[in-house]
Amino acid sequence: MMKNSYVEGCVIPQKNIFLFKKLLNLTKSDDFDDKMNISEWIHGREIRGKVTFSIADVKDAFAERPVKSINTELSRQVSRGRVQSVYRGFYVVVPVQYQLKGEIPPVYYVDSLMDYVGKPYYVGLLSAATIHGASHQRAMKTQVVTIEPRIKASGKNPFIDWNYRKEIPNAFVLKKNAEIGTLRYSGPELTAIDLVQFSAHVGGYQRAATVLAELMDSVNLEKVVDLLPFTTVATLQRFGYLLEFVLLRQKQADMLFQILKKQGSWNSVLLCNEHDRREGVPANRWHVNGNIDIEVDDL
Repeated sequence: MMKNSYVEGCVIPQKNIFLFKKLLNLTKSDDFDDKMNISEWIHGREIRGKVTFSIADVKDAFAERPVKSINTELSRQVSRGRVQSVYRGFYVVVPVQYQLKGEIPPVYYVDSLMDYVGKPYYVGLLSAATIHGASHQRAMKTQVVTIEPRIKASGKNPFIDWNYRKEIPNAFVLKKNAEIGTLRYSGPELTAIDLVQFSAHVGGYQRAATVLAELMDSVNLEKVVDLLPFTTVATLQRFGYLLEFVLLRQKQADMLFQILKKQGSWNSVLLCNEHDRREGVPANRWHVNGNIDIEVDDL
């Protein structure tokens, strides 16, 4: 008759006692076990909710293993679709819901990735606008804003569009729960400013204006004064011009003008620097030469 054993208060058939103890070890510790392989180590992290790891984490856990052996086993896990290498030395365990498609959306792991590269960030521009409900113009990639020096381009992750600021205005960055951990994304005011300041990154002013038409109901222009250190006067001039003459939001345009005029005098600017100045267009209080035609897409 087969004997049973008791482990952690559970009755376990004798033939399964070794496997049960290994699984129990995995749920308790990341420490190296000479009977554990990398696949089991990955599974142990996954069942505790740790779905990202670095090559350094693996080398620490398997310090007695040759580096070549570790790299070979990781490559095998990648080829099997068990994990994905989404950045140099950074891996994500592929969750069940994404295994069939074979692509993990960056919002699933971007918070852990940016912690790995040691940079502040927020999901911004069109990607943030989508979070705020302005989904008419979706981004093909997840647009992430961080600081320089620039992150080296990696073919391992073609789904992130990197954008850069000199400084992150943390007071205008919001947080929400993601599938794992949290996600940082720009609030509506910062998103609106970014759409104008970095219009070239979203497809130009035509697309920016269409997104702003959906977003502006969520924007509190009284808060924009605190964004002045993080943007330019020219950006606010163009923003005001779009509000007044393209989006026909007179009340919001007036509010922005009151903020802008406290900044002293400002220079005349082109709406779009990629086009020549247009002669004969009416002057306006924003000192913006409307040198391109913009029509907001039907929403």
